[in-house]
Amino acid sequence: MSVSKRSTIIVEHLRRQQMLDNLAKGRRLDGRAFDEQRPLEIEVDVIKKANGSARVKLGNSEVIAGVKVETGEPFEGLEDKGALIVSGEVLPIASPHVEPGPPDEETVELARVVDRGIRESEMVDLGKLVLVPGKIVYTIFVDCSIVNADGNLFDATSYAAVSAILTAKIPILEMKDDKVVDTGSTMPMPVTTVPVSITQVRIGDAILVDPASEEEGCMDARITIDTTDEGYCALQKGFTGGFSPDQIRKAAETARIKGEQVRAKIKEATGFGR
Repeated sequence: MSVSKRSTIIVEHLRRQQMLDNLAKGRRLDGRAFDEQRPLEIEVDVIKKANGSARVKLGNSEVIAGVKVETGEPFEGLEDKGALIVSGEVLPIASPHVEPGPPDEETVELARVVDRGIRESEMVDLGKLVLVPGKIVYTIFVDCSIVNADGNLFDATSYAAVSAILTAKIPILEMKDDKVVDTGSTMPMPVTTVPVSITQVRIGDAILVDPASEEEGCMDARITIDTTDEGYCALQKGFTGGFSPDQIRKAAETARIKGEQVRAKIKEATGFGR
């Protein structure tokens, strides 16, 4: 083993021990309570050429999401529904650890988890986005760009994607002589509910909401739970460690309570439900 590699392992061990010592005293490094999120800021309509957009800052993590509406063929087996595709990209400026190139496994997982929360909640009524069943449907692209990475990109990206969808305007299209024609008018996205993800990590015996990057570097396990006003809709367990049944129950209840608070902020920022 090289000296540099051994030094890195020693530093990581010391950092984890410092984290555990603080958590044993009921303290997080940034002074938050175990169930406290970092400040959340939501700004909408930040990309004028997009059909909908939002910028979210969760602590120092920052994500911009844009919605683009096109037409295309439906997914196989879903001929009577429009298509929804969520993608994610961590920009090289987001972190010194990010290199240009195709998405790595973590970025792919990020997009899939965000996509699952939106899809499983049935946030968008895709049945209303069909022009010709089995042939032509609306295709909703939600592109998420991570501008600054400082922990818990799952929630920051989800809040940005959901907020962008809530503000999106869809062009009203018609079929004339077997061609798609833009009427020049728009309609709101057919939204049915507002999903909110709450990510928590376990470090030793402590369960922490909205982990910062230092906490993620010491985590034993991670769980992301999505809720709507109606209840739970999605769950994703991450990293190598596990949770006890009691810890899962506690995390689920925390996700429900915190989800209600974040949902209120998203609705206020986007004007949804007014």
